[in-house]
Amino acid sequence: MQSGNILQIPFHRTTSLTLSSAITSYISTKYDQHPSTFTRDLEVIDQLRKDAVNALEPHSSGVRKLQSYAAQLVWMGGKLPVDIGADFTWYPSLSNAAHNQQGRPQTENNLRFELANVLFNLAAMYSQLALSSNRATADGLKNAANNFCFSAGVISHLKTKVLPELRSSPPEDVDDLTLESLENLMLAQAQECFWQKAVKDGLKDASIAKLAAKVSDLYSEAGDWALKSDYISSEWIHHMNAKHHHFAAAAQYRAACECLEKRKYGEEVARLRDSLNCVNEALKEGRYVNKAVLGDLQGLKNRVGEDLKRAEKDNDTIYLIAEPPKSELRTLDRASMVSAKVPNEVSDSQELLSGHGSELGQPLFAKLVPYSVHVAASIYADRRDRLVNNTVVSELEALTQRIHETLSSMNLPGSLQALEKPLGLPPGLASHAEEIRQHNGVARLHSTIADTEKLKASNRNLYQEGVNLLRAEAAEDEATRQKYGTERWNRPSSHDALPKLYNQVSDIEGYLKQADSSDRIVENRLRENETLIRLLNGTDRDLEDYVPSSRRATMTAKVEREANTLRAGLNEVNRLDSRRGKKVESLRLKAKEDDINPSLLKEAARLEREYPMVPIAASQFDSVFDERLKRYDVDRDDLKREEGEQDRLLARVANANTSFQMATKGDTSSKEREQALQNLENAFTAYREIMRNLETGRKFWNDLSAVTTRFRQECRDFVYTRRTEAQALEQDVSNAMAGLQLQHNTQQTLGQQKQQQQERQSERLQQQQQHYQQQLTAPQARMGSATQARIAQEPMPAPMPTRPNVPANAPPVVHAVPTWQEGMPINFGGGGGKAKVWDESQGVRFGGR
Repeated sequence: MQSGNILQIPFHRTTSLTLSSAITSYISTKYDQHPSTFTRDLEVIDQLRKDAVNALEPHSSGVRKLQSYAAQLVWMGGKLPVDIGADFTWYPSLSNAAHNQQGRPQTENNLRFELANVLFNLAAMYSQLALSSNRATADGLKNAANNFCFSAGVISHLKTKVLPELRSSPPEDVDDLTLESLENLMLAQAQECFWQKAVKDGLKDASIAKLAAKVSDLYSEAGDWALKSDYISSEWIHHMNAKHHHFAAAAQYRAACECLEKRKYGEEVARLRDSLNCVNEALKEGRYVNKAVLGDLQGLKNRVGEDLKRAEKDNDTIYLIAEPPKSELRTLDRASMVSAKVPNEVSDSQELLSGHGSELGQPLFAKLVPYSVHVAASIYADRRDRLVNNTVVSELEALTQRIHETLSSMNLPGSLQALEKPLGLPPGLASHAEEIRQHNGVARLHSTIADTEKLKASNRNLYQEGVNLLRAEAAEDEATRQKYGTERWNRPSSHDALPKLYNQVSDIEGYLKQADSSDRIVENRLRENETLIRLLNGTDRDLEDYVPSSRRATMTAKVEREANTLRAGLNEVNRLDSRRGKKVESLRLKAKEDDINPSLLKEAARLEREYPMVPIAASQFDSVFDERLKRYDVDRDDLKREEGEQDRLLARVANANTSFQMATKGDTSSKEREQALQNLENAFTAYREIMRNLETGRKFWNDLSAVTTRFRQECRDFVYTRRTEAQALEQDVSNAMAGLQLQHNTQQTLGQQKQQQQERQSERLQQQQQHYQQQLTAPQARMGSATQARIAQEPMPAPMPTRPNVPANAPPVVHAVPTWQEGMPINFGGGGGKAKVWDESQGVRFGGR
């Protein structure tokens, strides 16, 4: 309990932490920039934290240290995520006193949690600076009031700006109810300073009464909030209640003095009486408040009591004015001189931080791209890739697949090649074989599948490790719950504690199953075509052996004309296919080179200038995304044109093929060659399709590895947090159970001791009773039976009276005889018996009988 009549907020304390290590690790893993770029900034942030957390004495230099570190924390919140991997540990201060125990530390991986504790200490610093001011002087009172207002302002800023965006559990004794009580307490003490200054300056009683009434209101509000808080100590609550009634009494006393000046003698008496009642109400807290508060109350009571006696005497003997009841007394006016003032270094810290020559220093990590920009860039890349791959590229590939299916259904180009070149290999087939050989086709397919299997296994291992961690933690939690029971082990289950993480389990499992299914389809497609692909990957002699020669057919003019028309159509299709492939590659290169970071940085700078106190979020860049994605509108429009052109071209080829088949109808000389060429053409198409699908699958598994890695890390963090929490909770439960067991053992021991005591007492009574019986029966046993009979027959003689020895020469005892008066009874005889009234019918008797 603090000893003065003013309360100060105690500091939170923390453990040492090298913040630069966590920042270095995070930058190196999450950013494209190297941590060595920020060597100086890393050194400064460690020094700032060290200075701030060690500022535990009331001094103006401590204010600047806390403000500088808090400003940098706010600035870093726009550059880095709150959970950068630094475990900040802080000890509560108010809850220690409230529960009369050593506060349990609270650890959070959260920059805003650190900021909340630093701002709490800043408010505590202002309150202690106010208490250390010399309040015996006018300047000292002004400084104290100003610092109390700053303390209330920091608390208000902490309550309204920091806690709503904390995204974790707040510090133990920094909840809304506690902060409301502290804010009103600081304002009450600031108003009290103004009241004290008014008294020293000799202001009018009416003004002093208004100030005192407001002090009373603020203390009352602080006490009301304190009763709702779990962390304000009972001593503080009694202090606030006593001060509330004290200043209510002081306000009424000053109002009574004003009534005396205005000759309202009856109202003066009423207000003095109410003032005395308020003082007596405050003195009910005398057992719980310190000597300074109690001395102030006693002094006020003596003064009010003397004035009340004087006022009652004057009014009863001179003025004779009726005393109004309390309900008719006018409510006193209030004069508020205080408000919660947030220091500019807290409310406008970002503007002051970036200003030239700022006492808060220059912003650290200024060259680090804000984390929100990284998130926004990732979101844009995802949206861009979905637009390019799903909306444009996949549609173009689907159109190309339709071309090959249509040509294959018409047995093209095999039928035309068999007719044009009955011997040897057609040029188109030879070029296809050469392309496969250059890329080492079959080996490349199998190596791609092997690489994909490695990525798949890595993703499955990462995913399974995370799932195993969750299962192990859930099993531990359930076992402990069964051990202690749901009443003692009342924390949420693992699934309820973080359902978002558990939802990822099913989501990733779905991704894995879907990807496995797609991979099986691709592998089956390879098995179906691997023999022919290997043939294309072999020598020309192998191909010539596979493709049978046919006799040279007689080319009539009609057949040659139809063949040329069909060949022209197929050449157009090949050119369309080639042009489309180049278009897809160009579009992918365009997407790859699409760097939105400069636009995002420009927009982030604008947001920081226009809204310095609003944290930048990725959602604020939606307009930039929409504008940037418009550059792909031309590709989407070109897709429709491509589809229309392809449909017209395939229709023309279909018509040409019909005419060609009619012209060559009946010629079966090249059917076997035609079928072999078509099989090889289909195998080449399958090779391209398989390779494309394998590349897509490998990219998918590469992208999924980031998801599974993050999932495993989140599982590790979650399990670590849960196990740490479980250890603390289990310790509490074990201590509680140990206390109950100790209490039970104590009660059992006391019961046994009580039972043993009762047994010993019973034994002593029995022994005493037996001893007494023995004493009674022993004389009788020694006497004979005749003697006993004689004793029983002889009556017991009366005891002889004994009188005190009176000396022979002692004077006789003379008893005072009262003189008879009328109405008194007549006593006869000198005995000391009961007086009797004479009855005349019995006559007069003389003698002693």
